[in-house]
Amino acid sequence: MRSRSSSSSTSRGGYLGLVTLFLLLATHVSSEEYYGKLIGKLSELHHGVSGEVYAVDGRTLFIKDFTYDGQGPAAYFYAGNSMTPITNGFKIRDERGMSAPLKRYRKKGITLTLPERKTLNNIKWFSVWCDDFSVNFGDVKIPRNFDYPKPQKLAGLNGVHGVSSEPIVIVDAQTLLIPSFSYDGEAPDAKFWVGSGAYPSPQGHRVPDENGKITPLRRYDRKTIVLTLPKDLTVFQLGHFGVWCEAFTVDFGHVKIPQSLNVPPSLKMLGVSPQSKLNCEVLEDNLAFEVRWAVAGDSIVFQLVSKLDAGQYMSFGLSANPQRSVMIGGDIVVAWVDKETLQGYAIDYFLDAKSQCSGGRGSCPDIRIQENTNSIRLLNAAMVNGYSIVTYQRPLIASDELDRQILTNGSQAIIWGIGPLNERNEVSFHTHYLKTDKFIEFGRAPSWNCPMPDTEPSPTQTIDNFDKISNSNSNSNSINNNNNNNNKQDVAITTRRPPSRLPATPAPAATKDAWEIPPIQCYEPEDGVFYAQMGPTGGKHGYPAITGHVGWGISWYINGLLIPEINVIRGKTYTFVVEGGDDSEIPARYHPFYITDDSVGGYQHKTPEEKAKVKIFAGVQRQRGSVRAIGVGRLCNWIPDEDQPSADEFSSFGAYQRTLSLKCDHGEPGVVTWTPDENTPDTVYYQCFTHRFLGWKINVLDSCDVAAPSETHEIYASAPSSQQEPSDDLESAGSINVNTKIVSNSTMEI
Repeated sequence: MRSRSSSSSTSRGGYLGLVTLFLLLATHVSSEEYYGKLIGKLSELHHGVSGEVYAVDGRTLFIKDFTYDGQGPAAYFYAGNSMTPITNGFKIRDERGMSAPLKRYRKKGITLTLPERKTLNNIKWFSVWCDDFSVNFGDVKIPRNFDYPKPQKLAGLNGVHGVSSEPIVIVDAQTLLIPSFSYDGEAPDAKFWVGSGAYPSPQGHRVPDENGKITPLRRYDRKTIVLTLPKDLTVFQLGHFGVWCEAFTVDFGHVKIPQSLNVPPSLKMLGVSPQSKLNCEVLEDNLAFEVRWAVAGDSIVFQLVSKLDAGQYMSFGLSANPQRSVMIGGDIVVAWVDKETLQGYAIDYFLDAKSQCSGGRGSCPDIRIQENTNSIRLLNAAMVNGYSIVTYQRPLIASDELDRQILTNGSQAIIWGIGPLNERNEVSFHTHYLKTDKFIEFGRAPSWNCPMPDTEPSPTQTIDNFDKISNSNSNSNSINNNNNNNNKQDVAITTRRPPSRLPATPAPAATKDAWEIPPIQCYEPEDGVFYAQMGPTGGKHGYPAITGHVGWGISWYINGLLIPEINVIRGKTYTFVVEGGDDSEIPARYHPFYITDDSVGGYQHKTPEEKAKVKIFAGVQRQRGSVRAIGVGRLCNWIPDEDQPSADEFSSFGAYQRTLSLKCDHGEPGVVTWTPDENTPDTVYYQCFTHRFLGWKINVLDSCDVAAPSETHEIYASAPSSQQEPSDDLESAGSINVNTKIVSNSTMEI
């Protein structure tokens, strides 16, 4: 077989060096030409049409030596289910994905894909058809009950050194998928191994691992991997696949490969440049955030790429309104790669509201809202040169009421965001997001509108394997259903150059450069009244840096201060005027206040086991074994001035605070009273009853040993007077007692 891989690799510029890893096999093994299963020859009726038509899989045709003189007025590729070619057939785009009349061909090999929802099971003929004169230039009949090539399942591995797997899938003639592969990594020279006989032997051949390496295998723990046979080697020349200790000639476990497999050829065997079948769009250039995709039968394969910080996610999906990019009601996938473990995730989300997920409301994984609603299948997770690359597959149609349909006959509005994950590895408030309307036509002819590498591999080095997976999965129900709901499983796709493993990274929320928030001292306020309202977390200097936890984007403000530490005295009664929202139907606007020994909060949605481990001291009512939040009141929210810089730009909270103004809904505040006693722990926390990580510490003292200042100046968040320029620092200032009857706005949003 004539090798075509060099020409396609050269066209990818920087990928040429990566291909050399595949040339390390010591023995060259040639193979016969294989294009799939022969359907037949085109009848030679007009304009020199000729060629052999092969079925690559259920939706893909390969025409060997296709010839046509190009002189017909409007010739197209057609197919249909009538007895003979007639005008009621359907048009097939050419090998470039174009719908233009066919040009001249001279003994050319071309690959065609049937339109969505069309397979070789429901067509009876393929033709070169002239639209203007309704003339058949040449056709081939599709035999009844034609058995087109499909991926095939083998047995699973089961051997020594912990070698095991689920049933192996031969995806195509050069690609093997090994689900849930395990190996203890303790042998000195274990390799993936293939050979012509029924059992492994020294005469076999090494197979590069999922990173393109042929070094001894490391430890694997239920990892799904995809391997590519080197050079022109195909499964038709093999009798087995397994794990072999080359230095000690020991079989660690293998499976037999049957002869005469009816599987698809690989793209490489068809001479297809995978890049030519992919789409790519830049979502945010400053973040190197890109989305790539390819329609694969009744599903679509996406790849998200971005240079994320540790603990960040990237999200992409469909707007609820096809004509506008709106977050609420959106159907998105949240994806990330753990930089420490290199494990990847792609999670199906529904955006019910602009809040973190709480009790199935807010921005939640679909399965938190309704069981068995995950529509995402993770294919690939990798870190390459600091870029997070996640590849996943989903159906085009909506699988359930939480999904949106992906259109292939027009454009539709999309949404995206990037932000920090919270402690539950769920989305927190997005720090970057789409602020205008953006549309994508997912069914368009392939177009690559992203940067390309020059000489060094970049995140796009996984393009070839991304497209191979999307193509080979187009008709593989066995693969599509194999790990349909197993998003926790790490999946690696073969790349031609192994990414270097990054060192362990610090916690997602760094505690350096935190603003110094003045504590509320034990002598203030004199009347023991605190005002609890909502406000922004203050960017990287605020809640995350102060607490070490990732915030949602909103936090408690006590007397106008961002999550201050509160000092109280045992035996004294304190009153908290609560204005965190009272509409339980809108989780983003409902934050009941309570005091607990739990540093996390969110008592309402804890498991019974978690609830049993925490105590609540104020803000709830217990009744017949149940706990009901009573610390609810109208919503008051500290709003930043949109004309001012972001919170990250301010060196102190005092400076940032002066950009905030308080806006309140109509209604009355709630009231929580609390008297700490000798049984109260030294440290407790004020929290939100329905959401995690919104509050901070209360220090419970036996006595107030700190003397009150002779004069206390109250500082307010409203704009300062022109006669006096306030200090940028609040360290020596008293707490902020805010009159809650400031601005009323019943339509305010968080």
